[in-house]
Amino acid sequence: MRRLVRIGALITAMVVVIASAAFGYVEYRNHQIGHIKVGNLTAVPPSGVENIVLVGSTSRCALKQQNPAFGLCSEGVTGVNSDVVMILHLDPKKGTASILSIPRDLFVPNARGSEPNKIDAALVEGPERLVNAIQEDFGIPIQHYVELNFDSFQNVVNALGGIKMYFPMPLYDAESSLNIPTAGCRSLDGFQALAVVRARHLQYKPPSVKSTNPQTWPHDPQSDLSRIRRDHEFLRVLATAVSTRGLGNPVTDNDLLGAVAPQLQVDSSFSLGDMLGTVLTFHGVNPNAAPQETLPVIVDAQTYVAGGIDYGSVELTSQPQDLQVIGNFLGVDANHDTMTGRPLPAAKGVTVSVLNGTGETGQAGTTGTALGALGFDVVATGDTARVGSVSETTVIYTAGHEAAAERVVHELSGAVVMGVGHPSDGADVTVVTGTDFTVDAPASAASPTTPGSATTTPTANADVLAPPTAPKQSLAPFDPRSCTASGAEGP
Repeated sequence: MRRLVRIGALITAMVVVIASAAFGYVEYRNHQIGHIKVGNLTAVPPSGVENIVLVGSTSRCALKQQNPAFGLCSEGVTGVNSDVVMILHLDPKKGTASILSIPRDLFVPNARGSEPNKIDAALVEGPERLVNAIQEDFGIPIQHYVELNFDSFQNVVNALGGIKMYFPMPLYDAESSLNIPTAGCRSLDGFQALAVVRARHLQYKPPSVKSTNPQTWPHDPQSDLSRIRRDHEFLRVLATAVSTRGLGNPVTDNDLLGAVAPQLQVDSSFSLGDMLGTVLTFHGVNPNAAPQETLPVIVDAQTYVAGGIDYGSVELTSQPQDLQVIGNFLGVDANHDTMTGRPLPAAKGVTVSVLNGTGETGQAGTTGTALGALGFDVVATGDTARVGSVSETTVIYTAGHEAAAERVVHELSGAVVMGVGHPSDGADVTVVTGTDFTVDAPASAASPTTPGSATTTPTANADVLAPPTAPKQSLAPFDPRSCTASGAEGP
């Protein structure tokens, strides 16, 4: 009996020691992670569904070790932008995960507080500003924030022993340091992998080009949109590599945590325990089956000048495509608010004012009449300062009226976006007209073959805008992709 007691005591002590060590390890790694205050995050709903915004920061000054290849903080490369903005949608009941990318050059009303800008410019004012822009302008609720920098990305790849990708053609990007001189399957370390995902000034060498000087090779024409396509493919390859190494493998897990934790920035409510729980819940998701989409955009074919400021090359929002993609991504139908999941208000309960933002004669009156035909209570029309030769139609609302704004957006097509501001004339919502939009006709007025026919037409300046991009993009012939086990081109 005494021997059994001693053995029992020894086992109990071992359990306590192991449990204490495990707790201490989790606490150690948790303290390595940078926890930052991010206001206005949306509470996790009872369903447990979460949207986590994943941000790739360009901040050179945040790097523990400076690298001339990225530009040096000490030499004035101090910009803070979000090269990558992805939203990870997790549904624990369904066991599904999906990703929606927001192009960095998308022009939105609330990127800099009350000022418009490209969405990648929001991060300079802090994570909360970026989260607010996503929630206010697109109606996507965000529960958590995760930010990686160049170092954390490289460390993850190195912790896995590198990543293999197949290159159908030689590639070059002087700005990202990408240099792939020959086609084939290549093993990439962290620096090389970062060059792949950062490349948006890509040049490629098709078989018809004989020159070995990469500066003479043709350019990828889509810049950031192409980069998103390649980043999605890289994530698929990375997830497969992690799955192959095995989550739950103490060595792999420790290497990955050690690689990521010291360089990771997350919101203060997102603990390491929460992260590990998320990983364990979704580790069985097939990377090849997880949907990856990009918010459709309208590419401006000219330099974008708004309010007298030259923003260079931008992308504009696109309706009804954006709301359709967001609704599908969140699992919310067109009759419900994407932020809350509650039913949208009826048109007759929404007061609307319309301001002419283009200077086109009669545009506010025509738009107001069309919205009134849809049942909205149009309380006033008027004029406002012209933004530029090309501009988005902005549906402005105050806090508490996001659902009313979304109801209005559902009835518009073209370059249309929501934005927080100050509606005029006491209305719930103000529509500031732009240069490329239509108001859909009432269902009873639309013909059977053309449902939702427009009652207003785009302005003359709309011809500089390209058609909206598709949410899913196939790899281009020159894009890198997975390798097979034998080193051939993968699926």
